[in-house]
Amino acid sequence: QVQLVESGGGLVQAGGSLRLSCAASGGTFSRYNMGWFRQAPGKEREFVAAIAWSAGTTYGANYADSVKGRFTISRDNAKNTVYLQMNSLKPEDTAVYCCAVRIGTRWNYGGDYGYWGQGTQVTVSS
Repeated sequence: QVQLVESGGGLVQAGGSLRLSCAASGGTFSRYNMGWFRQAPGKEREFVAAIAWSAGTTYGANYADSVKGRFTISRDNAKNTVYLQMNSLKPEDTAVYCCAVRIGTRWNYGGDYGYWGQGTQVTVSS
């Protein structure tokens, strides 16, 4: 059974940075395609970023247009951890951020992900 635990969220001013971590246990992490999603109050869950299992650092990464150039997804297979570095944060980035393991073929579709974490809250003040 795969378990995912996110951390690193918090309150930050617009323009600031945060780094989220997602620690995995169970299974073979190095073989997992991973993704980050977020959900703001009253809104649907949306894709943020994804990284392939074979990625060393950022190879094989994909991003939502809304975060491209500001967020970077990476992974450390030795630590069973995937990261989301978030720079130039905006108030509209405020949401609960969750990581998940991709079990389907579409890297930007939440329905193709399983083994979700509980999420970490990110709040960006203006």
